[in-house]
Amino acid sequence: MGDAIGELAFMFPQEELLRSELGQVSEVRYTDDTAMAIGLAESIIKAGGIDQQHLGNTFADNFAREPWRGYASGPPTIFSMVEKSGITYGDAAKALFGGQGSLGNGAAMRIVPVGLLFYESPDIYDQACASACVTHSHPVGMDGAAVQAFAVSQAVKLDPQQEFPLEHFIEALIGTAKTPEVRGKMELVRQLLAEDVPPDTAASGIGRTVAVHESMPFAVYSFLRHVLSFEECISCAILHGGDRDTLGAMAGAISGAYLGIEAIPLSWGKKLENSTYIEKLASTLAGMVAV
Repeated sequence: MGDAIGELAFMFPQEELLRSELGQVSEVRYTDDTAMAIGLAESIIKAGGIDQQHLGNTFADNFAREPWRGYASGPPTIFSMVEKSGITYGDAAKALFGGQGSLGNGAAMRIVPVGLLFYESPDIYDQACASACVTHSHPVGMDGAAVQAFAVSQAVKLDPQQEFPLEHFIEALIGTAKTPEVRGKMELVRQLLAEDVPPDTAASGIGRTVAVHESMPFAVYSFLRHVLSFEECISCAILHGGDRDTLGAMAGAISGAYLGIEAIPLSWGKKLENSTYIEKLASTLAGMVAV
């Protein structure tokens, strides 16, 4: 939902205009962010967990069916390399950007199925990295995806009827981060929230680019600033420029895990493209247990 509304916000970047458009359109369409989250969920269900070859093949097949979803150049390049040379997806991902791999937010934007399935598992960090490195093998790219997955896993265990443990939540994310780039930005999120810095200033300080350490932390900030409102969380994430759809996808993933599907306005949810299938995947994941 956050992805689809974030995509719409590129054309309607003011809240009043965006809400007016949401009230008029019959359907909101998602981007590659949700398409890859769907692929990750499909692969986990079929393979019974993270199987990198199966996951890469699922991503490639879904891309071949819907190449117009808005994919960046990285995943199609990886798919082509694997098809032509027969190397693994991980090796193809490592070859990008001069052998450094991608530190973009493409693994974090789709990671929510991992956060929900492995929310009780001590291996959640490694599972997130295993799913990420199929396309994003840079340490920062994997770390950002893992911290996002951990945020989802922590949110889904909390009761929104009780006081939100803000300090504990953000400290846990800081402690989870393994790269200085991601850890530093999460520490900045803690500082900005403690000082009640407004979103426009926070967005400039944290960043909202396609680099995961310059976008995922602002999605976390948006959630933590509006823990009791899915709508306000999404608005905060997508209305301050940058990679709006992915910011919405990441913020919405955490907020949705915390508040549940009931927090999504019915007038929004019924307009989401492919919502019945997405709910089916979610229900299937909910019935799986990973420890």
